[in-house]
Amino acid sequence: MTILAVPNHLDRARLGMAVSRKAAHHAVVRNRVKRIIRESFRLQKDSLCGLDVVVIARPGIATRDNEQMRKALESHWKQLRR
Repeated sequence: MTILAVPNHLDRARLGMAVSRKAAHHAVVRNRVKRIIRESFRLQKDSLCGLDVVVIARPGIATRDNEQMRKALESHWKQLRR
């Protein structure tokens, strides 16, 4: 995953996602990835206020299980908070 963030001058964080067919061939898998990203962001958005965040899924994301994706996202959120 690649995460990009820029200040948005608002009092809340916003999320954008790009999960392409190259990243996950089946719609079911793309939807699972998006659900995990949304849920992880929802839990962290209070600490990320003032940022526009875009998560870009890379090829191979489909091979990761849910816990691996959550841990990867958590480490990205920690970096953004700094």
